[in-house]
Amino acid sequence: MMSEKDFIQNHYNLAIENGSYQWSAPSNIALVKYWGKKDNQIPANPSVSFTLNHCKTITKLAFAKKENDGTFSFDLLFEGQPKEDFKPKILKFFQRIESYCPYLKDFHFTIDTENTFPHSSGIASSASGMAALAMNIMSLEKVLNPNISEDYFNQKASFLARLGSGSACRSVKGEVVVWGKHKEIDGSSDLFGVEFPWPVHPDFKNYQDTILLVDKGEKQVSSTVGHDLMHGHPFAEQRFLQAHHNLSAIKGVLENGYLESFIKIVESEALTLHAMMMTSMPYFILMKPNTLEIINKIWKFRSETQIPLCFTLDAGANVHVLYPANVKENVLQFIQDELVGYCQNGQYICDEIGKGAVKCN
Repeated sequence: MMSEKDFIQNHYNLAIENGSYQWSAPSNIALVKYWGKKDNQIPANPSVSFTLNHCKTITKLAFAKKENDGTFSFDLLFEGQPKEDFKPKILKFFQRIESYCPYLKDFHFTIDTENTFPHSSGIASSASGMAALAMNIMSLEKVLNPNISEDYFNQKASFLARLGSGSACRSVKGEVVVWGKHKEIDGSSDLFGVEFPWPVHPDFKNYQDTILLVDKGEKQVSSTVGHDLMHGHPFAEQRFLQAHHNLSAIKGVLENGYLESFIKIVESEALTLHAMMMTSMPYFILMKPNTLEIINKIWKFRSETQIPLCFTLDAGANVHVLYPANVKENVLQFIQDELVGYCQNGQYICDEIGKGAVKCN
């Protein structure tokens, strides 16, 4: 079993003067949700997610050797322009990972990043962003310590990404990713995400996720604040037990292709997530009226057609419509006919299961 100490390396060759790497990392959508965390970004319950394909962050990391004066040094660009309000989060990330990446203060970094989807609108941009940055940092570490294995590279990237944004650890590798220790999943860990260890039924291959952009604006409550409100929440312990139970159940569902059970678990998890927000203190509602309209339309359409589409939600107003690839034409027609009017400016994103982070150069 890997521990934090396994990610501390003391042998680095600092001969490299400069260079750059570029990685893309996708967002992910949790099927069983993680909500609530302990110290050091440890999840209060395990989760499982689909890795997306098109909704991703593309980050270039350029570095140049500098005198180690005990400080972190970096510039941050978002879509080619300086983005000062992002810098505190990156600084906090560097501070968290310094003991695992002690070479960071030996370089000045230029981080140039962009998303293929709207930032901070409930599509987990922090997950893809931190995963992409972690992959770049590990590319540098691989040069400084060429002996590290591919498995170690990916595990440590997931471990580092988690310290920037919990769900980012599920965006490194794999179509279906489990994060959090679960008694029925060998190798599962609170420290990093692991690929779902069993073959996924063909019905879940190339699964589709159409994201309906109900509200593209900044969320009124950050996920960090929301997670913190699980401390002392009157229903927290029961929720954590429910997550363990649902992860046990969805394991068999994904293996055997039980679409009806998949729908029940996924929709229940989405509504439970928002129920926890609405019953915390202080309480808040991230769904919008159009979110509820879409949910009711989906239920009506599914009842009338028996087409196995369902919805899920992250901590925001947008609706992820999940469905098998073989009903894509019918579902997209339904979205055009009945749901697009509830989207901000009629916008939605067609995505599908992907395989994780990809090196761009």
